Amino acid sequence: MAETKKFPLISGHLSLDLVNTEVIRRGQRYDLLISEKDLADWIKIMKETNSIIDDELISKSEDRLDKILHSLHELRSFLRSDFERIADRYQISDEWVSSLERMIRKAPFSYKLTPNKLLPSPIGQPEDAFVSLIAYDVLNLLDKKRLHYLKRCTNPDCVLLFIDESGRRKWCAMEICGNRKKVARHQQRKRKENSKEK
Repeated sequence: MAETKKFPLISGHLSLDLVNTEVIRRGQRYDLLISEKDLADWIKIMKETNSIIDDELISKSEDRLDKILHSLHELRSFLRSDFERIADRYQISDEWVSSLERMIRKAPFSYKLTPNKLLPSPIGQPEDAFVSLIAYDVLNLLDKKRLHYLKRCTNPDCVLLFIDESGRRKWCAMEICGNRKKVARHQQRKRKENSKEK
């Protein structure tokens, strides 16, 4: 399976892409970040889709994947519970924001000027650096008022989250849940037609 198909990259945001590494398949919750190889694949994809992760951080990470995996599992749990509350329209707590700010203090930023923009570059152990970048991503979403558009997929068997500024999006992605819903409706129509014919 190609790495890009392994992870549901539906948000374009590092923090949401981390939370969305837990999925539901056939009624069971699956963790897509179980092994160090899974993590290495996810980091590679995140570098391609988020210019905030650079080659230097990836290089430093290679011999600390076990520690990074542990840190990201803890962070994912922390973020999931509050992201789901935000999607359910609960107020964002000051304590939650303070916790994110404390995470950044473990690996504060220097900055690098790239051809496209100025990017934060965390200073510290790789596990703290990844946590810092992800916490920064959440605070950036909060600052830009984008977390107010956080939604859950309307498929009750899906745990994926996404930002919907249009107000019209129902599913995490058409190819993940949208098509399933269409197929289910088609099959239901067929059953009704078949039962009428009998």
